[in-house]
Amino acid sequence: MKRQLLILLAIFTFTTGFSQKNYVPTKENLENREWFQDAKFGLFVHWGVYSVMAGGGDHGIAEWIMNQKQIPIDQYEKLPSFFNPVDFDPIEWVAMVKKAGMKYITITSKHHDGFAMYDSKVSDYNIVDRTPYGKDVLKMLKDECDRQGIKLFFYYSQLDWHHPDYYPRGRTGRNYTGRPQEGNWDNYIDYMNAQLTELLTNYGEIGGIWFDGMWDQWDANWRLDETYSLIHKHQPGALVGSNHHKAPFPGEDFQMFERDLPGENTMGFNQTGSISELPLEMCETMNGSWGFNIKDEGYKSTKRLIQTMVKSAGYGANFLLNTGPMPNGKIQPENVDTLMVMGQWLEKYGESVYGTRKGPVKPAHWGATTKKGNTVYLHILDLKEESLLIPEFDQKIKSATFFDDNSKVKFKKTEFGTIFQIPFDKRQKIDTIIKIVI
Repeated sequence: MKRQLLILLAIFTFTTGFSQKNYVPTKENLENREWFQDAKFGLFVHWGVYSVMAGGGDHGIAEWIMNQKQIPIDQYEKLPSFFNPVDFDPIEWVAMVKKAGMKYITITSKHHDGFAMYDSKVSDYNIVDRTPYGKDVLKMLKDECDRQGIKLFFYYSQLDWHHPDYYPRGRTGRNYTGRPQEGNWDNYIDYMNAQLTELLTNYGEIGGIWFDGMWDQWDANWRLDETYSLIHKHQPGALVGSNHHKAPFPGEDFQMFERDLPGENTMGFNQTGSISELPLEMCETMNGSWGFNIKDEGYKSTKRLIQTMVKSAGYGANFLLNTGPMPNGKIQPENVDTLMVMGQWLEKYGESVYGTRKGPVKPAHWGATTKKGNTVYLHILDLKEESLLIPEFDQKIKSATFFDDNSKVKFKKTEFGTIFQIPFDKRQKIDTIIKIVI
């Protein structure tokens, strides 16, 4: 009996320690969740002083270079003096986002290196005080997003390799930084909440906060109840999500998956278990790096990215596609080219993605389904035969037509499921879409 009580206490402590107690989302928050699910496509931006080193020439390092190369703080602090993004043009950025068919931007306000990409008064370790550029890029971007009708979310790293009170150390940023082997964890959480308050009160209405880094040390007292309450108090409509790779905690408004479709774990760290009923989002890179990496030319094809976006929508999830801007403030031309191709595809086929929810059939090797009202969009992405049998499709079909030319699709209901005839001369290179009215 005593052992059972201890187990229950441990479960209670874990659950309440990582949650906002008695959280009830506001009407505005619920409306923003609906908007978020309708949006379907956003731009992720990893940008910081680490871009100066361009990943150190190593594949996949980029924003992790301080930790991967074990650069001490006193040496890493020299990087801001080289960071001068004179070619940063928020008008150009946001116009590109709109042309790509994206509805929102999520940008790093502070990554694991602890450097703030905005005018923080809590610490002078920021872009305004430490770089020759001396301007608040987040403020400039937010103002332009407001002008062009794009929502802005702030990524914020709970993990911090720079702050002396991030102690005890987690799995990363341990002994090479030069920090004293002591610190006050509560002081660090106070610092984090103070910076979050700046982001929530100095930039108008934001889309939400995108957290990362809890995975660095699970046994720490993150005081999430306090942090999440703070966010929802200052901006009741803001959506809170955390890339902790576990099932959502109370106080979180959407669930995210890093470089994996919902429920998958090809990366090895998405230990989320079941998919929640919250709005969903999948984030992915265009090559192998999040931040700018001059050597990483492993660009994913536009076909692959569009098909991933479609499958993501088939799970009811948004697709947050990343770019790592160059240190001069420009977006890599290769990334811009990719986004323009995706925008052209969405201009023609966006009806089957925007505003949809997951379809009646779970995504499979052949493709996915999305749904809007009484219309189901059948996305054929990879099919070797001229017919497709879907055992799970048991809805009563009123009509079925090819999206591209409105010609009728032959189908037959059998005891094994519904068979759709998809002749090869009707196939599209990326996605053959059938519009089904049920």
